[in-house]
Amino acid sequence: MENPRPPSLGIPREMRSGRLTHLSQARVVMRHTAPQALSSQLLAAIADPMRKQEVRTGGEAGQGRGPGSPAGQVKALVDLLAGKSSQGSQAPEPLDRAPQAPLGPHGDDSRTQKCREALLNRARGGPPPRLTSLLLLEGLTDLQLREHDFTQVETTRGAWRPARSLTLDRLFLPLSRVSIPPRISITIGVAGVGKTTLVRNFVQLWARGQVAKDFSLVLPLTFRDLNTHEKLSADRLVRSVFSHIGESGPAAEAPPKTLLILDGLDECKTPLDFSNTVACTDPKKEIQVDHLITNIIRGNLFPEVSVWVTSRPSVAGQIPGGLVDRMTEIRGFDEEEIKACLGEMFPEDHTLSDWVLRQVRADRALYLMCTVPAFCRIAGSALGHLRHSGPGPQDAGRQAPRTLCELYSWYFRMALGGDGQEKGKASPRIEQVAHSCRKMRPRPLTPPPPLPPITHPALDFKGELAARVPRTRDVRGCRGDALCAGILGLTTPRLPAYPPGKTSSLAGAPARVPGPPRGRPFAGASFHPPAGRGTTHYRSASCRLDNNQFQDPVMELLGSVLSGKDCRIQRISLAENQISNKGAKALARSLLVNRSLTALDLRSNSIGPQGAKALADALKINRTLAFLSLQNNAIRDNGARFVAEALAANRTLSVLHLQKNTIGPLGAQQTADALKQNRSLKELIFSSNSIGDKGAEALAKALKVNQGLESLDLQSNSISDAGVAALMGALCTNQTLISLNLRENSISSEGARDLAQALCSNSTLKNLDLTANLLHDQGAQAIALAVRENRALTSLHLQWNFIQAGAAKALGQALQLNRSLTGLDLQENAIGDEGASALASALKANTALTALYLQVASIGARGAQALGDALAVNRTLEILDLRGNAIGVAGAKALANALKVNSSLRRLNLQENSLGMDGAICVATALSGNHGLQHINLQGNHIGESGARMISEAIKTNAPSCTVEM
Repeated sequence: MENPRPPSLGIPREMRSGRLTHLSQARVVMRHTAPQALSSQLLAAIADPMRKQEVRTGGEAGQGRGPGSPAGQVKALVDLLAGKSSQGSQAPEPLDRAPQAPLGPHGDDSRTQKCREALLNRARGGPPPRLTSLLLLEGLTDLQLREHDFTQVETTRGAWRPARSLTLDRLFLPLSRVSIPPRISITIGVAGVGKTTLVRNFVQLWARGQVAKDFSLVLPLTFRDLNTHEKLSADRLVRSVFSHIGESGPAAEAPPKTLLILDGLDECKTPLDFSNTVACTDPKKEIQVDHLITNIIRGNLFPEVSVWVTSRPSVAGQIPGGLVDRMTEIRGFDEEEIKACLGEMFPEDHTLSDWVLRQVRADRALYLMCTVPAFCRIAGSALGHLRHSGPGPQDAGRQAPRTLCELYSWYFRMALGGDGQEKGKASPRIEQVAHSCRKMRPRPLTPPPPLPPITHPALDFKGELAARVPRTRDVRGCRGDALCAGILGLTTPRLPAYPPGKTSSLAGAPARVPGPPRGRPFAGASFHPPAGRGTTHYRSASCRLDNNQFQDPVMELLGSVLSGKDCRIQRISLAENQISNKGAKALARSLLVNRSLTALDLRSNSIGPQGAKALADALKINRTLAFLSLQNNAIRDNGARFVAEALAANRTLSVLHLQKNTIGPLGAQQTADALKQNRSLKELIFSSNSIGDKGAEALAKALKVNQGLESLDLQSNSISDAGVAALMGALCTNQTLISLNLRENSISSEGARDLAQALCSNSTLKNLDLTANLLHDQGAQAIALAVRENRALTSLHLQWNFIQAGAAKALGQALQLNRSLTGLDLQENAIGDEGASALASALKANTALTALYLQVASIGARGAQALGDALAVNRTLEILDLRGNAIGVAGAKALANALKVNSSLRRLNLQENSLGMDGAICVATALSGNHGLQHINLQGNHIGESGARMISEAIKTNAPSCTVEM
């Protein structure tokens, strides 16, 4: 039986003492079956150090400095492994001892033959033939990550997990015709299961040309040997294996395919930290060994080299799952293999072999542990020694070890006494064992109950986040009379009830009524059955019929529906149809008698002034309708006059949308006159109507009198400083307005001073939107001074106002004193790192701000680092938007470190910030430590497929409630 931990295959003893010399035996070998990938010079150079009689002396090695010198030869191999082509450069000089004829399958050299023979003779006895296949895994389970190896064995062995078996000859091949070979592969297995034995087996089979025939070079290293060095460069790593490598490398166009084996990750003295590793692409730069390994795995060094890592399961989690292309597991012995192993230990005494097997089977826990090959050999040796030294077979059952301590004590007694040791073989290595004194009582083999399903967004690895958006069902194929009859419930048999999004049948016509988009006053369409036979009583709450090309005749029918005394429809949306003034008149007639409809949406139709007049006349009588949208209906000044007359008389309408109707200053004046009398309207959207300063002044006069309006939207109305001055004068006395939208107007720094003065005296306005004006630094600084005193404002939008660092500093100082502002929008202003640092300083003291928007604000790594320092202290910020900046890897690292301690942030937008793969690793690590983040946007950062998989694995394992857009 092969020892469970054979001698190291990695860096030689000379390297451990700090001297990098040649190897007496090959650590890196080249098979003769791939001459097309390497030149004859490189083949000869690889063979040279394997022949003791041809090894150069240290003096000879140090004399040459040309292309044929050892230094130049090592550089050539490093360039080769890094994927650098030698095309376009001068041809390498031939080596002094280069053979004249190339090596090939039919023209081998004696030196290469000796190399191959040396490799095949290194391991005596050969590994057991059972290590020829592995189990292909999807990833690590919680049990493997968190429990000790022996606990895993006791829990999982005896009931094999369903997994695909993968033979050694296919370990590094594509799994399908459309897939690609893995670059990073991990093989896991509990301590003593045979990971190093598997590596030795693989290397021997490769040297014989039986597996992995695509690889031209194999470099087997161990972490145990790497631990002897504090720092290494990629150059020295190769030199430690090839101290006299040949010049320049490939003669063919493509570089040879190389496999780097890193055996025993669990023996690495420094844990791999992918988030805090500095990126390194220079093969000559000496860095810490753990940083060297992480840069190789990430592809910063040797990007074309395939890497195979072996590890215990709990330690393998150090490598982010998104970087791993293939994960396999070594399974332990089955029942027949346990029997065979114990039989091989006592080939001359079958009675003793049978007795040991009975003792193993008598204790279920001990039997399960013997599925691990190394433990099986230890248990067999200890029990065999116990049988020989015990008082007799009749007492053996009583004396059989019941704990791991008892078992090891018998094994050590045997080892120290020299009993049971075969000559020429070392004692098997005993892995460190935790909980070694606990009783080995059998645990139930029933697997633990499955974890509840984790819901997380599906990631499109092409760089998109897959999202399902509800779509409005097109029912334009339905006849209008059939539709209305279906709504009324007049068809027979009675209509069944269908929730939103389900399919129903209205008079034989298929229709799907979807749920509404968010933010609209309609909760979807619900068609309920009649209350009883012989009645047309209808109880539908809402009906969305947008974008169906309905014309006026359908409105005649729908008007009849709404006029029915038993109609219970509360909300109807008829947006984006082809309704003219005739259809509006039909709906208006129904509103004269209807007592159920509370919301009517007619946006984007063509009702015109006459249609507005008909609806306005109905509003003078109607006492039910509370929401009316006439957006984009070309009602103009005349239609606005009719609506204003209705507002003066109506006492129930609370929301009115009149945007995009070319109303003008005259219509604004008429609306303002109505507001002086109206007390019910709470929200008025008057945007995109070109009312100008005159219209703003008229509305300002109304605000001084009106004490009911709470929200006024005047976006895109050509309002300048004069109009703003009038509106701000009204705010000094108005005590009801809560929200004011002045986006996309022409307010300058002079108008900003009037705004600031109003904010100092007003105590009710909570939301102020000044996006896309002309405030500049002076105007923003004036508003910042007002924010220091204001105690009512909660949301301030200053996007795209030509603000720079000076205004950002003023706002930062204001935030240190303000205790009411919860949202600040400064996107598309060039505040830079200086401005971001000022806001970051404010965040360390501010305890009110919950949302900060800094998109496209010229922020780099320094500004992001300042924000990261602030997040480590701040406990109130929930939204941080940094989209479209250039924080890079350094900024991502700073924010990621902050997220490890910050638990308040819920949404983080890092879209288009040049994070790259390294930034993704930082963010993935942060997701593992932060449990408050719910949404993160990483689109446009060139993360790549591996980065996407890594983040997907991170959120699936550590943050299942977090949504990631990529």
